[in-house]
Amino acid sequence: MESKQKIASYLARFFPGYELAEQDDIFSLGFVSSMFALQLVNFLEHEFGIEIDNEDLELDNFRTIHAMCAFIERKKAPQPAPVE
Repeated sequence: MESKQKIASYLARFFPGYELAEQDDIFSLGFVSSMFALQLVNFLEHEFGIEIDNEDLELDNFRTIHAMCAFIERKKAPQPAPVE
């Protein structure tokens, strides 16, 4: 299952009766509490095998399904070696 589908399926469990579009802002729609934000971060870390650091906790990374997919792709991309 591709990332968009996995995220959409996960979110659908919490927003019954509302079909989220890829660009719907779940924060402006009022769907996100602080507890749900933590659950969402935990889901993304475990489902996609990424580590979300404190500096990654920008709302823009989690507003939409599209933004979450782009964030996951950035996190999974090879990181440049540190300059010594």
